[in-house]
Amino acid sequence: MNHLSIWIISFLAIACVIVRPFKITEAIWAVSGAVILLAFGLISIAEGWAGISNGTDVYMFLTGMMLLAETAREEKLFDWLAAHATRMAKGSANRLFLLIYMVGVIVTTFLSNDATAVVLTPAVAAAVKAAKVKNPLPYLLICAFIANAASFVLPISNPANLVIYGSHMPALLLWLQHYILPSVFAIVATYVMLRFTQRKDLKEKIESDISIPKLSQGGSTAMIGIGITAIILLIASAFNVQLGLPTAITGILTSAIVIIRAKKNPIAVIKGVSWAVLPLVAGLFVIVEALNKTGLVQTLTNVLHEHASHSVAATAWSSGLIVAFACNVMNNLPVGLIAGNVVQGQVPELIKSAVLIGVDLGPNLSITGSLATILWLVALRREGQTVNAWTFLKLGCLIMTVALLFALGSLWIL
Repeated sequence: MNHLSIWIISFLAIACVIVRPFKITEAIWAVSGAVILLAFGLISIAEGWAGISNGTDVYMFLTGMMLLAETAREEKLFDWLAAHATRMAKGSANRLFLLIYMVGVIVTTFLSNDATAVVLTPAVAAAVKAAKVKNPLPYLLICAFIANAASFVLPISNPANLVIYGSHMPALLLWLQHYILPSVFAIVATYVMLRFTQRKDLKEKIESDISIPKLSQGGSTAMIGIGITAIILLIASAFNVQLGLPTAITGILTSAIVIIRAKKNPIAVIKGVSWAVLPLVAGLFVIVEALNKTGLVQTLTNVLHEHASHSVAATAWSSGLIVAFACNVMNNLPVGLIAGNVVQGQVPELIKSAVLIGVDLGPNLSITGSLATILWLVALRREGQTVNAWTFLKLGCLIMTVALLFALGSLWIL
C-alpha cells in the first residue's frame, strides 16, 4: 500500500511540474510532493535528506552558472555580443539563425546544456531585438533544442552524463570515440529539422546597420570568467572531478570581482538569479529517492539484463527510445537518476550509450523534458516571451524523433 501511495504522489507531483496548474512555479509542485511523502511517513527524514544530498553537485553547478549569467546580463555583455552577431549576419535572417546555432553548439559543449539555457537565451533575445526581428521565436527555439542536442559531445556538456556513468566515467578520448559521431548526427539533424520548420519566418530582411555598444570593464571581467569556467570544467572532466564545486567557485568569484570593481550593490545580481530552480531540483531528488524504495531500480535492472541476454542490439534500441520518451513524462533529471542506477555494473557499453543519448536528447520532445528546457522557459519569461506547450510538442515530435533515430543508429557505425 505504501508503494502505491508513493507512486501516486510522485506521479501527481511530476505531472504538476510539467503542466504547471494555475501557472504556479514548478518548484512549488516538486517541493510539495517531497513534503507530502515525508509528512505521511512514506519516506523517513533520513531518506529524504539522502535524496537532497544526492543533488549537492547539481546545486553548486547551477548556482555558479546562474550567477555567471546574471552578472554578465547586468554588465550588458549579452547586448555587446548580440550586436556583433547581428552585424556579422549582414541582414540575412538565415545567416543569423546559423550563427546563433553554432554559438549554441559551442556553449553547450564547453559550458553544459544548462548554461546554454541560462547564458545564451538572454543573448539571443538581445540579438533579435537589435536586428528588429518581427518574430523572435525561431531564434529562441535554438537555445532549447541545441541545449539537448549537443549535450553529449563531452562529459561536461550535461550533468546527466555524470549521473549515468557515476564513478565509471570513461576517459575523455574514449568518450569521444563513443559519442562524437552520434553528437554530429544529433546536431546536424536537429539543425536541418529546426531550420525546415522555421523556414517561413526566416525570409524577412533584418537590420544590418548595428551600432556596437562599448563593453564595460565589468562585462570584460564577466566574459573572462565564463572563459575560465569553461577551461576549468574541461580540466575537471579530464581528471574525473565533479563539476559542481569548481563551477560554483568560479561563478561566485567572477560575480564578486565584477561587483567590487564596479562598486555595485550585490543585491541586484542576487535578486536576478532564478533561485527557485534549486528547490525544484531538490524536490525531484527526494521523489526519486522515494521511488527507489518501491524496488523500481531493481525491477528495471532485472528486465534490462534479461533482454540484453537475448539481444544487445534490440535492447539498446528499445532502451534508448523508451528512456527518451520517459524523460518527457517524468523529466530527464529523475529519469537520468533512475537510469544511472539501472545501468551501473555489467551492462554492455552499447546499451549504456543508447540510454545516455535517450536521457540527453529525448527531452527535446516537450518543454519540460529537461532541466535545461525549464531553465530556458524561465529565461524566456524574463524576456517577456512565452512558448505554448502544444507548439513546442508539435515541433519536438518531428525534430527530436529524427535526431534521436540518427544518433542511435550511428552507434552501429563505430
